[in-house]
Amino acid sequence: MVKGKKRGERADAWPAREPAGAAGAAVPAGGSPGARSEALPEREQEAERYRVNIKSLPAEMRPRERLAAGGPEALSSAELLAIILRTGWREESALALAQRLLARPRGLRYLAEAGYAELAALKGMGPAKAAQVKAAVELGRRLAQAGQAARTVIRSPLDVAALFMEEMRYLDREHFRVLLLNTKNQVLAQEKVSVGSINSSIVHPREVFKRAIKESAAALILVHNHPSGDPAPSREDLEVTKRLMEAGKILGIAVLDHVIIGDGRYLSLREKGLLGDA
Repeated sequence: MVKGKKRGERADAWPAREPAGAAGAAVPAGGSPGARSEALPEREQEAERYRVNIKSLPAEMRPRERLAAGGPEALSSAELLAIILRTGWREESALALAQRLLARPRGLRYLAEAGYAELAALKGMGPAKAAQVKAAVELGRRLAQAGQAARTVIRSPLDVAALFMEEMRYLDREHFRVLLLNTKNQVLAQEKVSVGSINSSIVHPREVFKRAIKESAAALILVHNHPSGDPAPSREDLEVTKRLMEAGKILGIAVLDHVIIGDGRYLSLREKGLLGDA
């Protein structure tokens, strides 16, 4: 996804040329202001003439001042994003850049789904701004999970979905996770088992139960996502679940459920009666 621009040849590789019709004539190093203006492309002259800098706006219209006066809830999404970006670039203010980013298909969700390299490659962004945006998105994701850390009690598949939804709904590959529980169905740990392709993940019983044995877990719940957004189980999902349940019986670690995360939706194999004789 990282796109690079091939550099041209070294400047000294080009033959030197004298100004036409003025061989040997001295040319001022800086040139006159008028000459510089004439050298600028017409579009750039227009941008320099009409581009509005946020600092030139009245205080009551600047995002940071508006936030200080009325709180973050008073700001639009573009204004909040402009504060995160901090600065604009030669052709746009931070606010104009934020508005352009949010005008892309999927809007705010695009910022969560796009990778760092993709954001950095966008016009007006670059590595620093891309890092700022991805850091803010990650803080938001962690905040959504705050209060759901270890020792959370799992009472239903809805509790499992609430624990994983905000992170896994945006993943573009299948990720397989395991939720480890004690005898009271309290969360001991979340284990990342594997990352697969767009429509499948490779899961081996050894990797699933290794951490469970180490943590002396009494039971576990299988969790994986469907990047398509549809949580309906595939034939492979059912076969993997059956194989892992059989391994769990041998080890004395019960597999209580397999929850599939979609886009804002989830499906529990236990609720659907698809766990066999579990």
